[in-house]
Formats: sequence, C-alpha cells, structure tokens
Amino acid sequence: MHDLVIRNGMVVDGTGAAPRPADVAIDGDRITMVGLVTEQGSEEIDASGLLVTPGFVDIHTHYDGQVVWDPAVTPSSWHGVTSIVMGNCGVGFAPVRPDRHEFLISVMEGVEDIPGAALSEGVDFTWESFPEYLDAVEAIPHAIDIGAQMPHSALRVYVMGDRGRDHEEAATDEEIARMRQLTAEALDAGALGFTTSRTINHRDKQGNQIPTLTNAPTELWGIAQALQEKGFGHLEIVSDFRDLDAEFDIFRGMAEAGGAPLSILLSQFDQSPERWREILERIQEARAEGVQLSAQVAIRPISMLLGLQSSMHPFITCPTYRRELADLPLEERVARMRDPEMRATLIAEHANRTHGMSGMVAQSFHKMFPLGDPPDYEPTPEMSVQGRAEAAGIAPVEMAYDMLLQRDGRELMLFPLANFTDGNHDALREMNLAEGTVPGLSDGGAHCGVICDASFPTYMLTHWARDRARGDRLPLEYVVQRQCRDTARQVGLRDRGTLEVGMLADVNIIDYDNLTLRAPEMAYDLPAGGRRLIQRAEGYRATIKRGQVIYRDGEPTGVMPGQLIRGPQTV
Repeated sequence: MHDLVIRNGMVVDGTGAAPRPADVAIDGDRITMVGLVTEQGSEEIDASGLLVTPGFVDIHTHYDGQVVWDPAVTPSSWHGVTSIVMGNCGVGFAPVRPDRHEFLISVMEGVEDIPGAALSEGVDFTWESFPEYLDAVEAIPHAIDIGAQMPHSALRVYVMGDRGRDHEEAATDEEIARMRQLTAEALDAGALGFTTSRTINHRDKQGNQIPTLTNAPTELWGIAQALQEKGFGHLEIVSDFRDLDAEFDIFRGMAEAGGAPLSILLSQFDQSPERWREILERIQEARAEGVQLSAQVAIRPISMLLGLQSSMHPFITCPTYRRELADLPLEERVARMRDPEMRATLIAEHANRTHGMSGMVAQSFHKMFPLGDPPDYEPTPEMSVQGRAEAAGIAPVEMAYDMLLQRDGRELMLFPLANFTDGNHDALREMNLAEGTVPGLSDGGAHCGVICDASFPTYMLTHWARDRARGDRLPLEYVVQRQCRDTARQVGLRDRGTLEVGMLADVNIIDYDNLTLRAPEMAYDLPAGGRRLIQRAEGYRATIKRGQVIYRDGEPTGVMPGQLIRGPQTV
C-alpha cells in the first residue's frame, strides 16, 4: 500500500512533456509511481478535473530574516512554492559580528524595503558565522524547503570592518583570501552559492551605497574560486551595466574563476529599451563557448504599487501631506483628503513634485494604472490615469487623487518600472522564451511597502498559459517546466522540479480553470506590527511537501515537513 495516491489528475510533470492523465503514488518523501496506479494508498486524493504539477521552486527571494519568525514562509507557500532560495543580491544576515547587527538590518531595510523595526524585533542574531546561521534556520520548523546563499555585503564587512562598508576601498590579498575561506566554509555547511550587487539603486537606510558596488574584479574572482575548490555552487549578481564591456568581463571572469553557473538579473528599462538584448546576446555567446552564464528574468513588469498604505504615491512628498496627513490612521487620513480644501491644496502642491524618483513617479500619469481585482498587469494605454482623465475631461492629477481614495483609501495603482516600455508583455515573452534565461526576481519577502511579486508562479499559470489576451501565450507545459525543473537545476537542486520516480514528493493539485490571483493588500503582521503587501490566490486544492499535505484549499494543515537545503541535491 502506498502512503498517498493522487488519482485521475491531468499531470504536467515539469519535464516539458504535454499534459497527460495519470495517477501519482508517493511513499515517504518520494514519488514512487506516475501512471496507472492500481495499488491503494493509505490516503487518496481525487484530482479529477484538476491539474497536478511539481511544487514550484523560487530561486530569488529575500526571506533571510522572515524564516526566523514565519514557519510558513508566506506569501510564497500560498502560491504553490515548495522550495525557496534566499540570500540574493549580496544582502543577508551572516556572517556578522556582534557590533554589526544594526548595520546589516540597515542594509536590508534600505535595499529590500523590509521594515527595520520588524527585523530588529524578529531577528535574534543567535549566530555569528554563516554555518551558525544555517543551524539557526534549520532549528525552526518550516512548511517548505529553504536554501541560502552567502551574501557579499555581510561577508565583506565581517572581514574588512569599517573599511568594508566603503565600496571604493580595495580588499587586500589577505582579506580576499579570508573571504574565499569563509565562503568555502559556508559551502561546506550547506550554502548553495555566493551573491553580490553592483547597482546604484541598492543603498542602506541612510542612503549610503552598498559595500559591494564597485569592488575590484580581483575580489570577486578571488571569492568565486571557493566554488571552484568545492566543485559546486551558484553565483548570482545584479548590475546596472554602466560600462557594459567592463562589467560583462567581470561577470564572465567570475563564472570562469568559480567554474560555476552564474545568473545575471536582466530587465528592460525605458532609458535603454534595447540594452537587455545586448546583454542577452553576450550571455548566449559566452554559453556557446562553455561559460555557465544565465539571465534571471521576471514574468511580469517590475512595478511599484502606489497607494495611501504604500511607500509611494503621487502626493507622498507634498509638504502638507507630510506635515498633516502622513502619520494619521488611514481612516482619518482619507476623511481629511476628501475635504475639498485639502484636495485643492495637495493638487496645487503636486505641481512642484518633480525631483528624484518620487518626482518622476508623481508626474508620470501615463504609467499609472488602476490595478483592479483580479489585478491586470498588462493594461492598455487607455486604462492609464492619463488616458482615463482625458476621456473624463479632467486633469490627470485630479484623476489620480480621486483614485487613491477609492475602496476607502485601499486602492492600489500599478506603476511599471521595468519590462513595460512598449506598453505590453511582448518583451517579457521574448525573454522567457530565449535560450539562457530562467525565471527569477520574485523578491519574495522583500519590498514590503511597494512590491508584491511572490505570486509569480500563479501569474505564470493564469496569465501566460491561460488568460493573456493582448498577445501570444506560452504553453502550459513550458510554463510549469520553467518554474519547476529549470529553476531547481539552476541552483543545483536535481532532486525536485519534476514528477518522476525517485524525485521529492513536492506536488501541487490545482483547479486550473478557476485559479484566480487576487489583488494585493496591505497586512500589518510582521514583528513590531510592521507592514507588508501580501497577495492570495484561489484554486490551489492541495500543496504537498515531501509527501505531506501542507495546504488544503488554501488553508494550512499545520504540518511542517520543510527542511534546510544543505548544498546541491541529487536523486
């Protein structure tokens, strides 16, 4: 008798094969049969009319602090994710000296928009070394599997002290050797790789550039050699490519020095809408020469969600708003903003909001869209605030103001920052079909006040495979393969991502026809009452982790079969 049998489902097995009717048998934490299962199970699930897929593998998250206080690792686990990888973009919480706790919190708060008060209360820092951090994570029960990577910012400051906080300071040969040694020790303890960042957008809470912005190639190549010595590991990097030739040579050198796969974050930006193709072409040329380079790409526009509860909206820097309204409870703030006199004051002050990122957002009404519920991430130009204002015969700033007050001030507006230059998802489709790319960039656990993209797996299924109306879709079997097998193999996890005999029994049972992605909403459930945007889904009938059901119809069962992933995994 099998432990669990899933019967009569439409299996999309993650290998890229077409959907097919099949049963799935599970014994212990492994899949033992896929096909016609005649033997009974101690437990059986009837999946008639339902989709059966592997559990999703999200390789770009920032749950480094949250895993200490949230055993369910939400919202990712709500969306069928059964394995996450954190420690991306060179930020994390180990290694750390006792007097550097607040510095790492400041970096994480500034770079990833995670409330510092929540991190200060929720992260207890019972560790110093990276192996000790892994032990601390492993000691806490979790619903899903957790993989971690060595973050460069934490490592550099640990080794170099205050000098390490200055990205223009060159590490000595001895310091590079020490960073390589600590990375090797982290790999021995179970780290999946090493990550770094070279983007000017990453700053700590005080606005200082992160420690890794312009590190010398010798530092990066020296650290990467730890992966070569150990014979495994994954490298991840984010860059602005301010000097394409120089930056690409550095990254190629890292992959070669590490003898390891390296993934580069890749997006389309309005200022240089074709640059992503240049970068991807270079990646593909390097791959043809045997260098293990890949591009991590998103599956929908990288967007800010603007609203009165969010970290950004068109009026947030107006003097009167900041002085009289910003600190009021939402209900009271909405009531004050509905006063005609206050409305006139803020609209008048808005005209002068033109500087910096907030000014760009405040004035770009052609890039603001009502999100809706279910949310629309591929709206037409006519749906923008500007388009709707023109149709209504009013000023766009008035339309934006009134829109923010809808749903008692809980309305959200979509503001695409990247991957939406042409006003559609055609570039995203091209990225996701290109050789040498892998889905990433969900940033689960991060950007709590302005982004909520941990729902990427559900969006892949609903938008790309089923609902897209403004262009070609993607085959269902390809969508599943991309966020299961392809992501898992990118980081060395070959024991999951497909429904095949011997693989981990990580499974989703999905009411595909009725799968629905709900609109994001603001929750105040972080430690110290910190806020975060969350997004739920309807249609996941069951999510199974290592053979145990962790969700039924979206409700947690309370079982915690998740494990810390220690190093690469094979069947």
